[in-house]
Amino acid sequence: MNTDNIVIILAPLQGFTDVTFRNVWARHFFGIDEAMAPFISTMGQQRLKPTRLKDVAPENNRQLPVIPQILGNVSADFIFLARHLYEMGHRRINWNLGCPHSKIAKKHRGSGLLPYPAKIDELLGQIIPNISASLSVKIRLGRRSKDEIYSLLAMFERHSLEGIILHPRTGIQMYEGTSDHDAFEKAIQSSRHTFTYNGDIIDLASFKKVRDRFPNINQFMIGRGILSNPFLAEEIKQTQKNSTPRIERLKGFHDDLLAEYDKIFSGPAHLASRMKGFWNYMGPSFQESEKPLKQILKATSLPAYSDRVEAFFDQNLEFLPKP
Repeated sequence: MNTDNIVIILAPLQGFTDVTFRNVWARHFFGIDEAMAPFISTMGQQRLKPTRLKDVAPENNRQLPVIPQILGNVSADFIFLARHLYEMGHRRINWNLGCPHSKIAKKHRGSGLLPYPAKIDELLGQIIPNISASLSVKIRLGRRSKDEIYSLLAMFERHSLEGIILHPRTGIQMYEGTSDHDAFEKAIQSSRHTFTYNGDIIDLASFKKVRDRFPNINQFMIGRGILSNPFLAEEIKQTQKNSTPRIERLKGFHDDLLAEYDKIFSGPAHLASRMKGFWNYMGPSFQESEKPLKQILKATSLPAYSDRVEAFFDQNLEFLPKP
């Protein structure tokens, strides 16, 4: 399988793929070409606090190129934020039209806007002529029905977009069921735009399945698959730049991530909680890890957490992500 022209983009996952994770991952692993940052919500044309944009500040993202993502449905607020990001140095931005969470969707943000192509059309008509950065959109097949995609694609044909990132599920599906490859195929056949595939690439076999089905797609966005298996991009790209045993690399990655989060989190409980979130993804990728993983997740203090993580790695369990 030729992987020379493959572009792998780290997906934006709130609470996980922030600048700290991105930088630490890039110190230990290879294969990701760029990252899309978790969304920044528009909040009116008020003075932007630097803390809101720290995650996408170019000086903080020297390890991986980062694309800011905006969540919003008011053109003036979107333009205000997009212009500020451009002044920071960002020449590409993304509009989040895919977030499936109901609290966001009920406010007609994220996938909650997908049933209203006329509204998106109006917003794009106002936004694109008034920003300097190129704009891509991240979408799903629809909010409630996968048939919503056809009206959306017809509308997108009227606009100059950098591309469309399509996760072939509906919003109400969240992450249940499977990605609809038939719907993705119909979508790419119905549009002149460049597409990025996003959804259910969790191992090399699932990547090959998508690649074989869509040989003309060369951009792939992966999120949960990288959290479960930090080596996945290397496996896809067939890049072997580090001969250190996998278990040692994983422990080094974990310890580095813990140390970096320790610098910014307000207390040990918050720190342990953040790290346990990553174990929910990565832990099941170790063989026979159910009992020791449960001990990590039950830790109620940072010392207990650290002790149980050390004990986990001392068992030298085989790292073999499940399909």
